Amino acid sequence: MANSLLTIDMITRKSLEILENNLVISRNVNKEYDDSFAVEGAKIGSVLRIRLPDRALVTDGAALQVQDDNEQFTTLTVSSQKHIGINFTSAELTMQLDDFAERVLKPRISQLASSVDADVANAYKSIFNTVGTPGTTPATALVLLQAQQKLNESASPMAPRYATVNPAANAGLVNGMTGFFNPTGTISRQFKTGMMGEGVLGFDEMNMSQSIVNHTTGSRAGTILVNETVATQGQATITLDGLTSTTTVTVGDVFTIAGVNAVNPQTRLSTGSLQQFVVTAAQTASGGDMANMAISPPMYTAANALATIDAFPANNAAVTFVGAASTVFPQNLVYHKNAITLATADLLLPQGVDMASRQVHNGISMRIVRQYDINNDRMPCRVDVLYGFNTIRPPMACRIWG
Repeated sequence: MANSLLTIDMITRKSLEILENNLVISRNVNKEYDDSFAVEGAKIGSVLRIRLPDRALVTDGAALQVQDDNEQFTTLTVSSQKHIGINFTSAELTMQLDDFAERVLKPRISQLASSVDADVANAYKSIFNTVGTPGTTPATALVLLQAQQKLNESASPMAPRYATVNPAANAGLVNGMTGFFNPTGTISRQFKTGMMGEGVLGFDEMNMSQSIVNHTTGSRAGTILVNETVATQGQATITLDGLTSTTTVTVGDVFTIAGVNAVNPQTRLSTGSLQQFVVTAAQTASGGDMANMAISPPMYTAANALATIDAFPANNAAVTFVGAASTVFPQNLVYHKNAITLATADLLLPQGVDMASRQVHNGISMRIVRQYDINNDRMPCRVDVLYGFNTIRPPMACRIWG
């Protein structure tokens, strides 16, 4: 029986399936599909407003103390359009769909998936919780449990939680956990695949990805101290001194301040561990000072519903950065699904072309367009995804230094 011609909708749906199957980090984050641009087509720079959960204080006694709504908002910019070119002939359109996918689509779409994943892996720059020893490949269960501890102390829901690590960390962890008393099926799977897999140490999935990115720390040096008296609720900057002149901090650098502990967001009681802060804007020291360095999380004490710390930093408190200066460290990720959001939007579907289709599945929108090139007598085809991502709830994620 003769094969029917493959349609552009069939090709787009299959391409979308291949993309989803090849995503690792992005597959397990919150995917918010925004169809508000479906008619005219979305453009780079479109901004989505995302509402965060309300937080309020519990009060004592019989007297009612009404509190105003304290809902927080954050934004997500649709800022990335990635595409890959694919050529296929009319003869190839007569193939079986699975054969066509294997020969034509998969080699290209898998590269597109890796590129999207590598982009989303940069969400680490907004995550302030970190564990592990910078410069040492994770190789024991302890580092995974410490990451779980960070999420628990931040009142993150227990499920679904995921861990995504680079190939070196995957090898170290699989080898380091071979002596555990695991179910036979788990041991068998790890032996056959060399992967941690599902249902390990409280994670719904533990995955390996080559898309885990590296962080290069700033050149910060000196005896670094706080150079101000902080007393403002919600302050998201800190002024430092004692740095070697012209040294730098980079986005994603993590540090602690002596005497400033993290608090549980529900009870607002100290966890007993120093609060970790992440630098959110690169800066260069001037005369040994780092004035108004942008940081996250904002500093709220326990008297506030949005509490993040048990006490404001004192002037001259010691500041300690995580990891050696000017060094490259892999940033493996542990996260609850809702910590990171990936939002895709509908691209314009052009008319008057040879083929065009747009499909949406599991929160991902993809477009494929093919057109005749009269100048070169060719039929170029492009596959596009327009998306943005943001770490919407940073306390629900943790970085594992490699």
